[in-house]
Amino acid sequence: MRTQRLSLLVGFIACSEATPSGTIDNPGSTSGSLVSLPSMQEPRAGHTATKLLDGRVLIVGGLSNGATRSAELFDPAARRFSATGSLGVARAAHTATLLPDGRVLIAGGFNGSWLSSTEIYDPRSGLFSPGPPMTEARSDHLAVTLADGRVLLVGGTSTGYTFLASAELFDPIRLNFSPTGSMSVARESHVGVLLPNGNVLVAGGHAGRQSAIRLYATAELYDPEHGSFRMTGSMTRQRHKHAGGLLADGRVLITGGADERDDRGQYRDAEVYDPQAERFAAIGEMRRARYKHQGTMALLPDGRVLIAGGAGDPEVFDPAALSFRLVASSNTLAGNFSTATPLSSGEVLIAGGYGNGTGPRLSAWMFVP
Repeated sequence: MRTQRLSLLVGFIACSEATPSGTIDNPGSTSGSLVSLPSMQEPRAGHTATKLLDGRVLIVGGLSNGATRSAELFDPAARRFSATGSLGVARAAHTATLLPDGRVLIAGGFNGSWLSSTEIYDPRSGLFSPGPPMTEARSDHLAVTLADGRVLLVGGTSTGYTFLASAELFDPIRLNFSPTGSMSVARESHVGVLLPNGNVLVAGGHAGRQSAIRLYATAELYDPEHGSFRMTGSMTRQRHKHAGGLLADGRVLITGGADERDDRGQYRDAEVYDPQAERFAAIGEMRRARYKHQGTMALLPDGRVLIAGGAGDPEVFDPAALSFRLVASSNTLAGNFSTATPLSSGEVLIAGGYGNGTGPRLSAWMFVP
């Protein structure tokens, strides 16, 4: 488990990771609780979870016993999962993006081969149909919806573990992909966040594998108007397999990640990017070391942030107090490559993942603020 997400697909089912070391056990107090839900239809890690316009959540693909074609829907009112149509192609480490018309774009991923194919899910029929191909095969890339409705897909890996600096745009009106500007360096295990001014912050990640791995502290900004990237301030340290999310005041919270040693070099520290100053600043430490938790950060209605992945216990960040507090959970979450999806009610659905002593899980939970 010390190379990258794609290595999960080669023999990862047989292994698992223990609860990270370097924990702090005094949780303090926080509002909110974790509630166990009925299980998903299939165990998953490295899947996607997308809130639909009607409030349901679409769970797609991921790793079960290898990459899976299956998908399912979570109904927040009934608090249960049910099967829906299956993918045409099994996928893990793909992206899923809600389109303006309510459909969902599923792009790329890996199933033993790197995929350039896409599929589009229609919630009215409950079926997936083939979408247009990307300009190149991508796995472990990012997909960020721009202010004008286009989707930026950036970085990741391609055939033969080629690390990508390239990016492309999906046009939901024309239903096609086109190249756009490239990053200054190839990145995988990076984070991308849409800023209030319409630019996209891309931070950290790595290129290369094993002894040749190169981690980054650098960050770049994508300007949709000009279709180009430029460098911005660097993070306070090199990170990959970290998480990032927008705060209510327009800053970006960056949490955890790891150094070149992966699970033996996990971070507890966090930092914040100020888009006005274009500068990162350290803000203290989480209660748990976390990595492989991209996509598990959820902005709560009161401006706090739930960090639900990367460890067995979730925690909440209070930006006013610059403090982290654990949510009492008895170390029950899977941790790695799970998903956290904010619901219309203000609750957050946490689904699947692996780690904390297990392979891919059926388990799901609800965080109630």
